[in-house]
Amino acid sequence: MPFTPRTPRVVAARRLQRRRDREATGRFLAEGPQAVREALARPRTVLELFGTPTALDRHADLAAAAAGADVPVSEVTDEALAALAETVAPQGLVAVCQHLDVPLAAALSRGPQLVAVLAGIRDPGNAGTVLRTADAAGAAAVVFAGEAVDPYNGKCVRSSAGSLFHVDVVRERDPAAVVAAARAAGLVVLAATGYGEADLDDLADAGRLAAPTAWLFGSEAHGLPDELIAAADARVRVPLHGRAESLNLAAAAAVCLYASARAQR
Repeated sequence: MPFTPRTPRVVAARRLQRRRDREATGRFLAEGPQAVREALARPRTVLELFGTPTALDRHADLAAAAAGADVPVSEVTDEALAALAETVAPQGLVAVCQHLDVPLAAALSRGPQLVAVLAGIRDPGNAGTVLRTADAAGAAAVVFAGEAVDPYNGKCVRSSAGSLFHVDVVRERDPAAVVAAARAAGLVVLAATGYGEADLDDLADAGRLAAPTAWLFGSEAHGLPDELIAAADARVRVPLHGRAESLNLAAAAAVCLYASARAQR
């Protein structure tokens, strides 16, 4: 019989919606077929796959891939799936995955050309969107620094649209240590700030974005802390040609990351 909301394995998985349980177990939930597909493509990431009979039939390829990787595939009732999912209209699949953390030194030792550093970003939707954009721009690593949101927060995972499973995910409590390590690894450190003395277009025209780069992005509400801005090699503003007061975090990050991606290619 399909598992119900009271089945112990469903109850245990549902606890992963809380950060303290994710931290205690080193596990998190990935919801929906896109996230499940990308998680399964990363070996030894998925620990269990829950799905309604209808969803497992519709996505038989994912169920088969999980079974082929010796991942338990568990049928659940619609009510159990709704308890596991955090969306209003869940798509019938939820995977239990293990944390993907990569140490900062290991991520930098691979010689990344582009790194995004999310310094103190607390909004999970923004963080997941920047992670997705960084992946699309070819960044090899995304660093969650300081008091940043948990990258395994359900909204962050969903907003990343599977990109969480494509890049090195680094968590580092000390943003200053990230800057120092990035510079030691040969990366130019650029701080994205609306009050920067350097214009992004001018840097691009001067050929100064082609070097391996770590971009620092701060929270939507407060931006980057002053000490982190001062520690960067340059403080960069995105030019505003219209009457908008500013760009939101995700839009500004996309412009900066793609400017570097274009210059590096």
